[in-house]
Amino acid sequence: MFVKAINDVKETLESLKSSGVIKGWELPYENLLTRVTAAIFFVTPADSEAAATEIENALSEYENFSYRLNTEKKLSDLAWRVTFSKEEKEKNTKIDSPVESTATA
Repeated sequence: MFVKAINDVKETLESLKSSGVIKGWELPYENLLTRVTAAIFFVTPADSEAAATEIENALSEYENFSYRLNTEKKLSDLAWRVTFSKEEKEKNTKIDSPVESTATA
């Protein structure tokens, strides 16, 4: 299925892979997706320290970009879970927020 927003992200990820910033990426169930907000991309960054920053810079142009470590490993074995939905962004912000962690401790 052709979804422009998903294809745009895929092109960005391919570019990052070609330039060595990421080792690989996956998009499970791609043929079922009808919008980028439902997509869950998985990415493994290169081993360089600058890779995370380069990935963030490249993907932050897309609305509601967020990521977290892929601890579940249910849909992919790659390191990061990358999404573009408001709900996931809020969830990922809470996970990464040291203030939130301290407040609940």
